Amino acid sequence: MKTQLSVKSAALALLLVLAFVISWELYLRHQGVVTDYDDGPELWAHTREQVYEPSDKSIVFIGSSRIKYDLDIATWQGLTNKHAIQLAMVASSPRHILTNLANDPKFKGKLIIDVTEVLFFSNRGNASPDAGLAYYKERTPAQKLSFLIDKPIESRLAFLNNGKYAINAFIGEMHIPNRPMVYPFLDFPQGFGITLLNRQTKMSADFVTDTNKRNKVKAIWGLLKNDPTPPMSGKALDLVMQSVTRDVAKIKARGGDVVFTRTPSSGFFLMAENHMFPREAYWNRLLKETGCKGIYYADYPVMASLTCPEFSHLSPAGAITYTHTLVNILKHDKIWGL
Repeated sequence: MKTQLSVKSAALALLLVLAFVISWELYLRHQGVVTDYDDGPELWAHTREQVYEPSDKSIVFIGSSRIKYDLDIATWQGLTNKHAIQLAMVASSPRHILTNLANDPKFKGKLIIDVTEVLFFSNRGNASPDAGLAYYKERTPAQKLSFLIDKPIESRLAFLNNGKYAINAFIGEMHIPNRPMVYPFLDFPQGFGITLLNRQTKMSADFVTDTNKRNKVKAIWGLLKNDPTPPMSGKALDLVMQSVTRDVAKIKARGGDVVFTRTPSSGFFLMAENHMFPREAYWNRLLKETGCKGIYYADYPVMASLTCPEFSHLSPAGAITYTHTLVNILKHDKIWGL
């Protein structure tokens, strides 16, 4: 009798769980949620292990969120027949990733580093890169297998996105006033960032056409204007330039190469960046001290004509145009033989 009750209880519990999961998935789909991938340490580590592909077959990209949006990987690979290995991280400085690649004797490839000045020239924004690097170094065979099993399922079920629909994500979206000097939770609207398996991030078509959603992201960027931290300068800036120059030299000494890019921004975001990080003192100095080529979007009419829907990232259509132009510059300016 007890066995029968246990079986019935287990069956009932299973049915309740299934009913909840199915209802939750249907609700999310009804709200316009599409499936994408968690852009966490697991996906980043999986991508990091690809950097050892031959340099004539692949290019590695690092940076902050802009290059994740602005590089359309399908377009890039169609035009160049080279694998784009996307290692950029949202809201992060790429400098720790650069150092990791520089200190890896097996990495001898070509590297494109995108510069978002407020993050690149900062000693903040290192938590995500450090977490990704630690996971990459320490992951177990079981974790690798779990990744391979999880990702096909994740691509089919919207509710599996831990970064958006797990309990911690919902707690983060609760509108509780921030304590003084606490960085605000960035409550981005649905459709602003959809992550693909290749780690490219895209805006949804709905986001691009929805003025309210775009304005909500602009308002979030406006919150960042309240950050009292002044732009990096003096000795701190000297140390960053020295560190980057050292890392670039290590990669070049092994036969690799490095190109810097500066992707588009618009509106008050661009005005603030130009004011806080004058080109001569930051971008021009970076190229001079590292001895690297640089592609600054404003120097090329097609890139300069692009506008960012929320002032900081290109739409999918803009990303295709940007990527076409980037490939043409790399070819025609003989920076790299693509």
